[in-house]
Amino acid sequence: MPSIKTLVKNLGPGLLFASMAIGTSHLVLSTKAGAQYGWVMVIPIILANILKYPFFEFGIRYTTVTNTSLIEGYRNRGKGYLWLYTVITLVTTFTILAALYVVTAGLFINLFKVTDISVSTVALGLFMFISAVLIIGRYRFLELSLKFVVSILFIALLVTTILVLYKGQVDPVPNFVPTPIFNEVGILFLIGLVGWMPTAVEASSWISLWTLEKQKVTKRRLPLNEALQEFNSGYYMTALLAIFFLIIGWMTLYGTQTELSGNAVTFADQVVQLFTTHIGKWAYIFIAVSAFATMFSTCMTAHDAIARVSLDILKHLTPVHKDFSGKKYFAIGIIGLAVVNYVVLTAFGANMGTLVALATFISFVMAPIVGYMNLKNVMSTDLPASFHPKKGLQYLTYAGIVFLSLFALYYCWMILF
Repeated sequence: MPSIKTLVKNLGPGLLFASMAIGTSHLVLSTKAGAQYGWVMVIPIILANILKYPFFEFGIRYTTVTNTSLIEGYRNRGKGYLWLYTVITLVTTFTILAALYVVTAGLFINLFKVTDISVSTVALGLFMFISAVLIIGRYRFLELSLKFVVSILFIALLVTTILVLYKGQVDPVPNFVPTPIFNEVGILFLIGLVGWMPTAVEASSWISLWTLEKQKVTKRRLPLNEALQEFNSGYYMTALLAIFFLIIGWMTLYGTQTELSGNAVTFADQVVQLFTTHIGKWAYIFIAVSAFATMFSTCMTAHDAIARVSLDILKHLTPVHKDFSGKKYFAIGIIGLAVVNYVVLTAFGANMGTLVALATFISFVMAPIVGYMNLKNVMSTDLPASFHPKKGLQYLTYAGIVFLSLFALYYCWMILF
């Protein structure tokens, strides 16, 4: 069993996964789950984290053993696999990043009272700053900076959770009636919570590419058990922080019948204000830092990952498999993503909800398919049989595929009919 010192030294893809996953799924959905439905929503949160675990674990397993990306594995399975993943990535490229930056810019304005600058201007500043950091610092700086950001985030959230528990649950309004879960609104919310908890399944290839980059930077391939332990530490942290957000929402808002905004920025501002009312104004800085660090770190990791994925897809789609992994191509990818998403943000700002809904639909419907593709990769002859997942993990994978398929079918039925 690797020591704590070895684990800290190996921190990388798992840490980046945690930073990327702890975004709107945690800040908005977990908090809202606790606020509207109470502690019982810890069950779907834990269930989603358990049933989706194999799909992300396979990204680490496949790349650590084969020294190639999941995307190359898709190509090895057949061009159809690669083209399907390309379509999913294309939708993500033109929607999710713009939405993340809008939410982060809005949080910055609301939390730090910068009222004389527009959201699009702050978003432009964030695009420029994060692009510069990623191009100049590349993977090594991203990993180092996120060790500080995630540490601050974890401490701030831990302090906030302890303060909330110490203060006690807010008194419910007279004649409070719990919000039903199993009606149309409740089930749609449950689908969104499970669909984005801890994150979309297609992000498994992001972890795969971070693993390759970690190997390149350290000039060392970790044994599979060490690589999996590092990933597991990030995955468990992601699940734990989701529960922290749920507890905060439950203890401060459940039973108050507070009208919560559907807008992520407004909702986050509401939550911060309610926390300070419940705990005290002196706690504002902990909560504001938690909220902003959550979204800022998600922007950084998602921007880096989508650029890497896009370049890797291009490599495997070209007839000669041209290598796009150099510094020049990475810089072009980062800047290109920033420009495209800023244009989307400004040109389609009023329709961002529709664009994000499209991306959500694609992610939900394709999740069990991507999960199956990942299983095909790790069960293939690309890996020696001794490195294939054990029977228990295979059964958990099939359970996850069935679970996500049922959710996807029900989601399609509710949207289309």
